[in-house]
Amino acid sequence: MLDLTYLREHADEVKEAMAKLYAEAPIDEILDLDKQRRALLQEVEQLKQQRNIVSKEIGRMKEAAEREAKKAEMRAVGDRITALDAEVNAVETRLNDLMLRVPNLPDPSVPVGKDDSENIVTRVIGEPKTAKDFGFEPKPHWDLGTELGLIDFERGVKVSGTRFYMLIGAGAKLQRALISFMLDVHIGQGYVEVYPPYLVKREVLIGTGQLPKFAENQYYDQIDDLWMIPTAEVPVTNMYAGEILEGDRLPINHVAYTACFRREQMSAGRDTRGIKRGHQFDKVEMVKFCTPETSMDELTKLIDNAEEIARLLKIPYRIIQMCTGDLSFTAAVKYDVELWAPGCNEWLEVSSCSNFKDFQARRANIKFRREKGAKAEYVHTLNGSGLALPRVVIAVMENYQQADGSILVPEVLRPYMGGLEVIRGV
Repeated sequence: MLDLTYLREHADEVKEAMAKLYAEAPIDEILDLDKQRRALLQEVEQLKQQRNIVSKEIGRMKEAAEREAKKAEMRAVGDRITALDAEVNAVETRLNDLMLRVPNLPDPSVPVGKDDSENIVTRVIGEPKTAKDFGFEPKPHWDLGTELGLIDFERGVKVSGTRFYMLIGAGAKLQRALISFMLDVHIGQGYVEVYPPYLVKREVLIGTGQLPKFAENQYYDQIDDLWMIPTAEVPVTNMYAGEILEGDRLPINHVAYTACFRREQMSAGRDTRGIKRGHQFDKVEMVKFCTPETSMDELTKLIDNAEEIARLLKIPYRIIQMCTGDLSFTAAVKYDVELWAPGCNEWLEVSSCSNFKDFQARRANIKFRREKGAKAEYVHTLNGSGLALPRVVIAVMENYQQADGSILVPEVLRPYMGGLEVIRGV
């Protein structure tokens, strides 16, 4: 959430930022409501002061008739205050709802562009493999997976419907190995592991920015008013909602594995083949809480922490900086890590590393105090996948496939696979 005072005092700047984001935001309506709210509050305050003064005067009045007349006048004032309070509440409710629908402001370092076609490739690490490098035509994971008995698409659809699948045998073991491997790497980088709930309250999704704008993409239990998490970012960020942290604790670094649930309505018709995009997937997520002046440095560290997984797996990858038109709703700056998938012949996004600055902290009311007695300030929050399954599974399968149709297990994963070196057909 933006700072309302900042928005009021820099309205033209905010409108200019919205234009760069290609976002529709009700800035004028917000400013009008803010003006109404302040005028109403001023009137309420004046009436309350009047009532206090007259109440003291009534106590000093000797004439009963005069006292009763003033009491009647103050009852009318009280009724007006009650009516104004109701108006203030209605205006504030609408104002707060609109403020929750305004995206974050892009950092000055973000390139201006209309969509993902104008994102910038900042670097490519490793040489993407082609058929010439393999000595044969690499297969996509949906062929490799079915031929080796690692993926069962038909039974996944049978039990849950479209965009669901089952990982079987070594396929399931590969994903579990990747999760354990990634958690261990990030713990070694200084992250503290968290195992959070998969169901959260409405206000938790508001805190990280999924609600109210993206409600249609969330899975929801109406009976208990609980929402299935779209990412571990949601519960982990909100661990500290409503708290004031001690400054010497920062930065706080957490890592969490969770299943993730998204309705994928926005991607209808896209990537329907294979396991690239589904309603349920696993992910290891890194979350950071830090001081404002260190958040850009922490973003650099976060990206490097995500890259380390790709480096250890020895899979070619690249880093993409998002332009303004492709930023997420909550991010001020965002970089993607993409792994090369030679069978699909495409780059797969496996991590989005974002600096939200104080945008989420304002929504979730997460603050810190630099020293005892100092004024509380909003923290800056960051997160990034480290990394997202099943796309890492895809990249491993397709990059490590062999001419005989088997899959070589990357060396770093072999201890997590019980020493297995090659995945062969069942």
